[in-house]
Amino acid sequence: MLSKSQARWFFVGGTVFFFSIFIFLTVDTLREIPARQNSEAMTASVVRGKHIWDRQNCMGCHTILGEGAYYAPELTKVVERRGEPWLTLFLQDPEAMFPGQRRMVQYDFDEQEITDVIAFLDWIGKIDTNGFPPEPDLAPVVLKTSAVAQAAPPPAYFGTVCVACHAVGGAGGAVGPALDGVGNRLTAAELDLWLKDPLAVKPGTAMPNLALPDDIRSELVQWLAGLK
Repeated sequence: MLSKSQARWFFVGGTVFFFSIFIFLTVDTLREIPARQNSEAMTASVVRGKHIWDRQNCMGCHTILGEGAYYAPELTKVVERRGEPWLTLFLQDPEAMFPGQRRMVQYDFDEQEITDVIAFLDWIGKIDTNGFPPEPDLAPVVLKTSAVAQAAPPPAYFGTVCVACHAVGGAGGAVGPALDGVGNRLTAAELDLWLKDPLAVKPGTAMPNLALPDDIRSELVQWLAGLK
């Protein structure tokens, strides 16, 4: 049982101790902020992207740095997870990338606005968040394919865009058919037609016309033809 004098000094000592800890943590936080906030990478495009983010109330559906709504995916590391090519296509037409699934509004962003939004998300993703988010909701896909495919790694475009809908070796999306052994089912010419204009090959198909440049389409055709 403490005396009144002992209780008083216990209270004063505890208050000073915990107040000192609070001051130390505050100073440490303020000291760490400049190194973590990635301000040196903030460009005019990043700022414009932030204005678009606010104007369209993106936080009404998404979270970023853990803040916002929980209706749609967390976007802190979305550029790292998906890549700029996929995000560009998605922002152009959200429905086309996930037919019948996505409920994201079609904002009709122009090319510059899409560039700015991605710049903002890329900047956010490079802030030192001390490991947040620990387990991204869309982890990078590791492709496990046949010996032929392992000898020839998948093109970067496949790993950032195509894999959202198609699986190879059991890894990837399930919106479209798995592509294991596609080189046995379709010739290189037929694969090229599919990638050039899917609707011309199969009217009503859910596969969007990605308007692929010739070099990317050729690289994809060569790799897919080797999946046997």
